[in-house]
Amino acid sequence: MTPDELRIISLQKDFLDFDKNLAYLKDIIAKNNHKKRLIVAPEVYLGGFDYDAMSLMAKKSVKAIEELISLINDAIVVFSAIVEKEGKFYNQVLVINQHKIVYRQEKTKLFKLGNEHKHFDSGNEENIALFEVEGIRFAILLCFELRFKTLWKKIEGADVVCIPAKWGVLRAHHLEILAKALAVMNQCFVVVSSCGDKSIAQASMVLSPDGDVYRDTEDAYVAKEIDIKETIKMRRYIDMGEQG
Repeated sequence: MTPDELRIISLQKDFLDFDKNLAYLKDIIAKNNHKKRLIVAPEVYLGGFDYDAMSLMAKKSVKAIEELISLINDAIVVFSAIVEKEGKFYNQVLVINQHKIVYRQEKTKLFKLGNEHKHFDSGNEENIALFEVEGIRFAILLCFELRFKTLWKKIEGADVVCIPAKWGVLRAHHLEILAKALAVMNQCFVVVSSCGDKSIAQASMVLSPDGDVYRDTEDAYVAKEIDIKETIKMRRYIDMGEQG
């Protein structure tokens, strides 16, 4: 692989069990840990939206995050977890690389149809920003946040936008439409990771800056090689002004 190439792995298998999902994520990491690879897991992949056990899931997540930090070398791993701070719960996405957390972001737009607002506090939109790992500019929108055009503006200039999600199956077509539009509008790669029980869209995919969609419904994850230079080429070809 050249310095501009990146292998993406977007998970689409959910055992609906904290420990089994953690073991599976660790297995995927172990197989991809000594190369520059992006691994994206669905929203709250470890514990799910278990509102009856929020405190327990938060405590288990602390230990799991410590295990993942000790494990992760060259891989870039994106996932969200339930975290507890001063008696309040947040849906926090973490990015781990080289044995440290390189970025955190808490969900700012809570999905009322799923009663998220009754159990989580929302994060601060000011904390949504681009971050760089291995010379690649990343950004994250967490599931429902994909619907908000004001947040698209905040992540202009990203090379890769990651979207960990548990997107409702009845609106699966919305997810693809929005992800395509984001890829084309921001002229970037978009990585969606969505899976869960039967109510959740099994919709993991990788989208190019031209809006092409790559998916693999036969495997437990979507794997795709991308070339970051494609974002540069697209932005030169269709000049929409400075994007970071």
